Amino acid sequence: MPTPIKIASRLDPIKPSITLAVTAKAAKLKADGIDIISFGAGEPDFDTPEHIKAAARAALDKPGVGKYTDVAGLLALRKAIAAELSSVHKVALEPDQILVSAGAKHSLFNLFMALLDPGDEVLIPAPYWVSYPDMVMLAGGRPVILETKAEDDFAVTAAQVGAACSPRTRAIVLNNPSNPTGAVYTKAQIEALAKICVEKDLLIISDDIYRQLVYGDAEYFSIAAVHPEAGKRTILVDGVSKTYAMTGWRIGYTAGPLPLIKAMTKIQGQSTTNASHISQVATIAALTGPQDCVATMRKSFDERRLEMLKLLRAIPGVTCREPKGAFYAFPDVSAYIGKKSPEGSVLDDDVQLCDWLVEVGKVAVVPGSGFGAPGYVRLSYATSMANIQEGVGRLGRALALLS
Repeated sequence: MPTPIKIASRLDPIKPSITLAVTAKAAKLKADGIDIISFGAGEPDFDTPEHIKAAARAALDKPGVGKYTDVAGLLALRKAIAAELSSVHKVALEPDQILVSAGAKHSLFNLFMALLDPGDEVLIPAPYWVSYPDMVMLAGGRPVILETKAEDDFAVTAAQVGAACSPRTRAIVLNNPSNPTGAVYTKAQIEALAKICVEKDLLIISDDIYRQLVYGDAEYFSIAAVHPEAGKRTILVDGVSKTYAMTGWRIGYTAGPLPLIKAMTKIQGQSTTNASHISQVATIAALTGPQDCVATMRKSFDERRLEMLKLLRAIPGVTCREPKGAFYAFPDVSAYIGKKSPEGSVLDDDVQLCDWLVEVGKVAVVPGSGFGAPGYVRLSYATSMANIQEGVGRLGRALALLS
């Protein structure tokens, strides 16, 4: 018998991504011929806009496309990113302050690896995107979770941030709009957070991947733009996955102080080298080409958002704050935790509830405990209106079976 392989102890506290796990389970059931409606994936159901695909197709006929690029990315792309982010965030960015990576997730991983020494702390408001705490731990840091309340629209307060700081606190992660809640910070909230971060000498990791998906009377405010000193300590993480329906192209990017970008580039140079060459070409077309596709997709997301919210609020015992951005609803289903299924099983937590919903209710949602919010579930409305109507209907009918 071969000697058992010892796995690195740094992986002991690390959990698999619960969103990917739910999506994979739903996909497997579908492949087995079972009719499942999945609200798991954080992925637009739209195809990548035609002008972006056309740019990639045209580039394939040019010599040199498909070769290595600079580790940090094509200069033309970094120029386009620097121009766009400088305009949005009111900071002066140069191309050498940009690192292009294989998705915003890769950007964040590089960032934490470059930034954190063992024991350094990162403040993470909850509910949080599932990977933040695990990435911090993989880098040797310690995630410090700041609980928020639904009645406050899941916004962390400046007072919470100030009280949580210690001599080891390096940074705070701000995801605005939020995955999973869809919450969008007001200008006053952003200004207060910027002020406390400057007072406490915190770096601000601003995850802006959903900033162009904001609805109704909500508005995205950049924390780098609202306070002159905040802009100097803000690290911008962004990408094209959500805005341009380019999830599989795997392009994210970071903008920040040059020493940090150089350190992240060193890490990337020893791990993945450059992001996909052809994907970088497509991203230039996305950023510099027509933007009407973004408005078209945003309008559809908004219509679906309102329909999903209406249907969720019609389910007895379910409460849901209005999501103002991204493409997720985050209802509270705690009234159904601890109830018994018709099969006789007691559903003791949201993970068991979600497992039962996909097996019996034929609808896949993501348990809130993966986002640091037990008792909630996340549903993506980046799917068709027909799926939303049928899927939320299934959810309601399944929950009605519990006693």
